[in-house]
Amino acid sequence: MKYALVGAAQRGVRVVLLLQGLVEYVVPHYASRALFGSLLAAGIHIEEYRHSFLHAKVAVFDCCRASVGSSNIDPFSLLMAREANVFVDDARFAAELRASLEDAIRAGARSLPPQKWKHRPLWRRAWNWIAYGIARLLIGFASYERYH
Repeated sequence: MKYALVGAAQRGVRVVLLLQGLVEYVVPHYASRALFGSLLAAGIHIEEYRHSFLHAKVAVFDCCRASVGSSNIDPFSLLMAREANVFVDDARFAAELRASLEDAIRAGARSLPPQKWKHRPLWRRAWNWIAYGIARLLIGFASYERYH
């Protein structure tokens, strides 16, 4: 998924991610941030929603298609969870969903500036990569147990 987002941004597509900014699950929260640098460097805009916990798994594509569901589109969710998304090819629905997302960004999100992210303290960057390593290890164990 990361490569698809980066590829789209490099082709000139405006990619905006509205991600949860509040810590709900410590390891996944900090592990996901290990990937933010490459996303920001590719020109992807990251907005962190801080008004409340964010559990929406939605996307709007090309102004006329949308996806709504429960899937977290990460290896753990794809391997271990029973998740599903519905894709809708309806311009009106996509426009309403996009407006709702833009309202959420205005009302409760903070933009993550690439330069500020790049100059985080070393201990914060290290913690992100440690959490990422722990998450990858747990995913490896979980998938091994499931398929062996």
